Amino acid sequence: MSMSLGLVADSFLALLILGLAVWTIAVRGTYAAVVGFVAYGLLVALIWVRLAAVDVALTEAALGSGLMGLLLLRAVACLPPDAPAPASGRVGRVALRVVVGVLCAGLTAVLAAVVLQLPEPAPSLAAAAAQALPTTGLGNPVTGVLIAYRAIDTLLEAVVLVLALIGLWSLAADGAWGGRPGALRTREPGAALVLLAQLLPPVGILVGIHLFWTGANHPGGAFQGGAVLAAMWAIVLVAGLAAAPRVDGRRLRLVLVVGPALFFAIGLAGIWWADAFLGYPADWAKPLILVIEAALTLSIAAALGLLLAGPPASEPGPGGQA
Repeated sequence: MSMSLGLVADSFLALLILGLAVWTIAVRGTYAAVVGFVAYGLLVALIWVRLAAVDVALTEAALGSGLMGLLLLRAVACLPPDAPAPASGRVGRVALRVVVGVLCAGLTAVLAAVVLQLPEPAPSLAAAAAQALPTTGLGNPVTGVLIAYRAIDTLLEAVVLVLALIGLWSLAADGAWGGRPGALRTREPGAALVLLAQLLPPVGILVGIHLFWTGANHPGGAFQGGAVLAAMWAIVLVAGLAAAPRVDGRRLRLVLVVGPALFFAIGLAGIWWADAFLGYPADWAKPLILVIEAALTLSIAAALGLLLAGPPASEPGPGGQA
């Protein structure tokens, strides 16, 4: 009976996400499409939960849906209002959509064929990863993969975040360089938003710290914890309870680079104490990993928050003029 209920729930979830995907693509309004994208990401997170991949679900909900949705909403706010499409060229646009749809359907069919042809059981390194996990002192195999087995990938991801932020800052006007990001400034935040920004951050900060700390043995980790902390920071900025820091501040830049720099330094020391770059000594593996995770959580939270805050902008004058 329970299997039948699970099958019904999975079927309903699959139909719902397919329908939402089609609606998100077909809807005319840009804002509505972004809202559909955010809802789509949350449903994908539910699917990962159903597949017992809670770490992936947390990442999808926090980064794929939450922060990416906020970035898209910012982009929508910078676009001109939706205007009705001119009649001329309508046939060409419809043809383009049909071609894109056919290509997407073809790619989906190829991926489905590949999945159906996988051998049984599917090739996996899960057993080898689980067998070697005790040498890291970790209980969560996902964290073991990210920080130990494939640590170079995680290190590069952390570096890419900093490079992305530098690229965003480079879009600032010459006169605004070194100033404060202004994309999240709200001239007159509503009372409900201010109240939310006062009540939610204390809880969110605890949740972010918990996700970082529990990631060693349970679902969570630096990226999930950092994303939650960044979201709390963004709420405070949008509500006007605090100003974004100047991007030329030395402390801010130190926080941004401390995670990747410490990760790289410990990895470099691994050549000496474990005969491998990003190797860990057996008795110190878990403490070193926790130090790396703590520094990465701070750097990721700062980088994601500043990506949401946008490039430096001119300070508003007394009359509110930027």
